[in-house]
Amino acid sequence: MEKAGKLYLCATPIGNLEDITFRALRILKEADLIAAEDTRNSIRLLNHFEIKTPMTSYHEYNKIEKAYQLVGKMKEGKNIALITDAGTPGISDPGEELVRICIEEGITVTSLPGPSACITALTMSGQKTRRFAFEAFLPREKKERERILEQLKNETRTIVLYEAPHHLVKTLKELKDALGDRRISVCRELTKKFEETTLTTLSDVITYYKDNEPRGEYVLVVAGKSFEEIAAEEKKSWEAMTIPEHMAYYEAQGIDRKEAMKLVAKDRGVQKREVYQALLE
Repeated sequence: MEKAGKLYLCATPIGNLEDITFRALRILKEADLIAAEDTRNSIRLLNHFEIKTPMTSYHEYNKIEKAYQLVGKMKEGKNIALITDAGTPGISDPGEELVRICIEEGITVTSLPGPSACITALTMSGQKTRRFAFEAFLPREKKERERILEQLKNETRTIVLYEAPHHLVKTLKELKDALGDRRISVCRELTKKFEETTLTTLSDVITYYKDNEPRGEYVLVVAGKSFEEIAAEEKKSWEAMTIPEHMAYYEAQGIDRKEAMKLVAKDRGVQKREVYQALLE
């Protein structure tokens, strides 16, 4: 029985062609077939590096049917390299479906590390990087978009989004309406000649783009909600309750009276005896 081939996820440059790795170049040359999101775009990259490997299209509109065709070739022993328009395949593109189907069909998948707009922007943003939430492009469908923005309101991790120039101002305004006036790093044309990163606020960047037309591809890195903000909001909501109402909130959850008094005192930033006294009154 012929040994099955592999799927190689090959990261390609997001702008600067020098960012491709030696390993990616070798695999692209040695593979039996390259599956590309846009063959017209990818041929320029392959021509630049004098790569003659045959290419086939794999995109959003054929991602399931074509995936099974590619799996069939790999079961015959062919090695396939997957590339996207730019960056790492499988991140916010149809490659994730091919990876899933390969794993279900017992095909080995390996990823060649390389360029990624998300990580590139995050590391140069000046924002917190230990915890982050990657949202890619916000959904275009209105209700789904609203649902995601609502979820992001209390997100404490740094938020990373992609946006095209013609949708940028609308997205910035929606972010400000949903999240408040957060700090934001606007990263534009990453790794390219006119690369630019600006650390500012949502209100200031919206004002800037009233007089300056957005150009290039954008990655937006938005500060998460601080724990101090969350604590202040929680305290404000508790203070809107009377102490008996606050106690009733915890006791309704099955918490005993003594423990409920401790929790109420902690929430309100007071001593337990003050809660006890208020209940007596």
